[in-house]
Parts: sequence; C-alpha cells; structure tokens
Amino acid sequence: MSDIDRIRESIRQGQYDMTMHAMEEMAEDFLDIIDVENAVFTGQIVRTEKDDPRGTKYIIEGFAKNGVTPVGVVGRFTAKASYLVITIYAIT
Repeated sequence: MSDIDRIRESIRQGQYDMTMHAMEEMAEDFLDIIDVENAVFTGQIVRTEKDDPRGTKYIIEGFAKNGVTPVGVVGRFTAKASYLVITIYAIT
C-alpha cells in the first residue's frame, strides 16, 4: 500500500487527530474538517520530509470540498499508527 493510500485509509476509518495548530490554521483560512478530508482524498503527496526525529512528514496538496480552493495538509503517522494532521492551509 502506498503512503497516500495509508493516509486515506486512516482518514476513512477516523483514525486521525489534529493538532491545535492545525485547527487554528484551518479556522484562519475558513476551512473545515470536510475540506481537510477532501484535500486528502483528491490530493497527492507533493513532498516528504524525513529530517524530523518524530517521523516522516507528508505534504499533500488537494482541493477543498468546493473543488476549487487548493488546500495543503501536512501530517505524519504516530506511534499508535494513527495519522496526525500538523497543519492545514489554503494555497494562495
């Protein structure tokens, strides 16, 4: 299973969490949880960052639920094998 498939499966099964920072950024950009989920389901991993001791970060770019607004979602898998969304942003 590819990394994007693993991430999508975590989202589908509700096995993910969001940092407070992610929720604040989501609110600042007028996004909601459906936008985040849609971005993961419609997007692709555009970059991985392996230099963080807490684990590989995946940068996904997809679209909000309106199908127009590009959204970036950054996250990583945790020790519990769930997915942690670190930050979310509208791509301008």
